[in-house]
Amino acid sequence: MSNSPLTPGIVPGRLPADAIARNFSDHEPALDRHEARVAADRCYFCHDAPCITACPTSIDIPLFIRQIATGTPEAAATTIWSQNILGGICARVCPTETLCEDACVREAAEGKPVEIGRLQRFATDVAMAKGLHPFTRGAPTGKRIAVVGAGPAGLSCAHRLAMHGHDVVVLERRPKAGGLNEYGIASYKATGGFAQKEVDWLLSIGGIEIRNGVELGRDVTLDQLQADYDAVFLGIGLAGVNALRAEGEDKAGVRDAVDFIAELRQTSDLTQLPVGRDVVVIGGGMTAVDAAVQSKLLGAENVTIVYRRGQEKMSASGYEQDHAVQSGVRIIHNAAPLRILGNGHAEAVEFAYTQDGPNGLTISSETFTLKADQVFKAIGQSLAGAPAGLQVDGGKFSGPSGKVWVGGDCAAGGEDLTVTAVAEGRDAAEAIHARLTGA
Repeated sequence: MSNSPLTPGIVPGRLPADAIARNFSDHEPALDRHEARVAADRCYFCHDAPCITACPTSIDIPLFIRQIATGTPEAAATTIWSQNILGGICARVCPTETLCEDACVREAAEGKPVEIGRLQRFATDVAMAKGLHPFTRGAPTGKRIAVVGAGPAGLSCAHRLAMHGHDVVVLERRPKAGGLNEYGIASYKATGGFAQKEVDWLLSIGGIEIRNGVELGRDVTLDQLQADYDAVFLGIGLAGVNALRAEGEDKAGVRDAVDFIAELRQTSDLTQLPVGRDVVVIGGGMTAVDAAVQSKLLGAENVTIVYRRGQEKMSASGYEQDHAVQSGVRIIHNAAPLRILGNGHAEAVEFAYTQDGPNGLTISSETFTLKADQVFKAIGQSLAGAPAGLQVDGGKFSGPSGKVWVGGDCAAGGEDLTVTAVAEGRDAAEAIHARLTGA
C-alpha cells in the first residue's frame, strides 16, 4: 500500500532507519553458553515432567535441558528435533508461557519457570550453526507423496516422510516455503531471515521437492493428486479472512492484518513501508498484537487494539498482551465496530460497547469514536481453497480413497499454533508411512 490521495495519513519513513533497525532487532536475545548453563541448572529434571505433557510435540524437555547442563547442546538439539523438526522457530514464536513453562514446577513454586523456550533456541542455534542435521533419508521405498502447503504442518510431514525413504513433492502457492513462519509472525520474533534458513536446513535431508506457485483448485485438483501420488497430505492453512461486517470496511486505509504482516515480513527496507499516524486494530489474537506492535515500531503515534469481549477471552496470551501495552499500544475491551467513517478513506472508527452474558454478546446503545487513518482487521481467518465436499475427521484422515490426510490450521479444531501444526504433520507422516508399508 503506498501513499496516495486516498490514504493521506499513511506514509513511509515515520522513523529514521536507525530507529527502525533498533525497533525490529531481536526482541529477546539468545542465551550465551554461560547463561544457558545457568538457566539449565534451574531444572529439577522431573521424572514425570508436566512440561512434556504440556508440549504439543511431546519433546523430552528434562532430557534436552540436562544435555545442555552437561555441555552437549548438539545432543540437546537432536532430542528436540526428534519430536519437533522446526524446534528453532518454535523456540522463538511458541507461547511457552501458556504451555511448557506454565506447567513447570518452578512456575508453581516460585512464579519463575525454567526458561525452556530460550534453552531450546540455544540448543538448536548451536547445532544449526555447526551444520548439524542428525537425520538421514531412509532407503527409497518407491512411494511418492504430495504435500499441499509448505507451512509448518506440511514441512514437518515432508521431513518425516523423507526420513522413511519416501519421495515427497511439496506444492506451495506462495513464492517461498515456510507458511506462517515466513509470512505470518512478527518480524522481531525471527530476525535475520531465520525462517528461510530453517527451511533450507530441513530440506537438506534430501528427497523433498518444493514447487512454488502451485495452488490447489487453480493449478491442480485433489482428484489429480490422488491419481498421481500414493498419498496426499493437505496442510493448506487458513487462507481466507473473516469479514468485519461493519459499514465502510471497503474504504481506503482498511486492510487485513495478515496482509500487512506478510508485507512487512517480505519488505527489505522497512523505512519504505507506509504506516498510519493513528492505527486501530480490531481483534484479540496474536495477529492483532503483532500488527499493533509492529505499527508502533514503524512509528505510528497512536495504536489501539479493540476487542469485542473481555480481556480473559482474548486468544493472545497474557505475555503478549503485556508486551503490546509495554510497546505503547492501548487495548480496549468489550467494544465492537459499527462503521468506518471517512470520505473515501478511513478517518475514524465508531464502536459500540458490548456485554458478554449467558445469552451471548449484546451490543449496547452507548458508542464512542476513535480517530484512525489506518485500520487493520484481525478477527480470524477461515478455510479457503479446500476441495468441495472434503470431510475432515479430527484432522487426521479424510476421503473415500484412503489416500488423503489433513493437518495444521485447516484441520478441524486447528489451534493456530506452529507447534501444533508440526505435531499434526509429523503424526500424519507416520500414519501415511504405516498405511503405505503395512508397518
